Amino acid sequence: MFSVKSKARIAGLAAVAAAMTLPGAVSAGVVVKSAGPSASTYPVGKKVADSSTITLRPGDKITVLVNGGTKVMQGPGTFRVGEGATRTRARFARLTRQGASSRARTGAVRGGGSGSATMPNLWMVNVAAAGTTCLYDLENVQLWRPAADKGQTYLITQKGADRSLGVTFVETESMRALDPEGMKLADGATYTITGPGPEGTSPASVDVKIVQLTETYRQPDALAGALAENGCMGQLGVLGNIAEAEAS
Repeated sequence: MFSVKSKARIAGLAAVAAAMTLPGAVSAGVVVKSAGPSASTYPVGKKVADSSTITLRPGDKITVLVNGGTKVMQGPGTFRVGEGATRTRARFARLTRQGASSRARTGAVRGGGSGSATMPNLWMVNVAAAGTTCLYDLENVQLWRPAADKGQTYLITQKGADRSLGVTFVETESMRALDPEGMKLADGATYTITGPGPEGTSPASVDVKIVQLTETYRQPDALAGALAENGCMGQLGVLGNIAEAEAS
């Protein structure tokens, strides 16, 4: 017969053992950029254990966000994922900072005359890219366009609902806050955004699904994992570009 104290100790050890076998118990990084012959083996969004080794062929380049920062691996060669990561830097922290994109409730933010190739903050809606966008604050949403060389108007329409709103960017504006009184985005809803196509072509439309995140991810690898799990691949790509640039 076991004493009450012994039973409690055995139960505690069993719980620890069970936790060690649960998925995610082993620290794992997330692939955020992948190119070369092994790209199909290590696609963007794939989780790889920090303790694992990766063998790459000539022409391969894989970037992984791990708990310690960013690990860029370029073939040929064999690499341990969790060793030699570059620590997160200030630009990366600004890009991912929660709330940084919603300082203004309505209005516009001016960029350079030719626009910006990369969103200045991760938590924005790219009006020119289809896919899923992860956001924290649906009351304060910033829209972003890749090019800001001329004035343009975009029509946002919620699918399955009779709701539309026109948003105009004047010349040099790369960001504009979405007026929540005109339209408030909803978690799980999909919106068709129609804007001008290339010069001399018909208007172009993209469908954007909104996912609201409720958990704060303080580590780059945890954030990358959440974006991948929710299908926010465009934001994951932005994350990968900045991480790789800062690690080089």
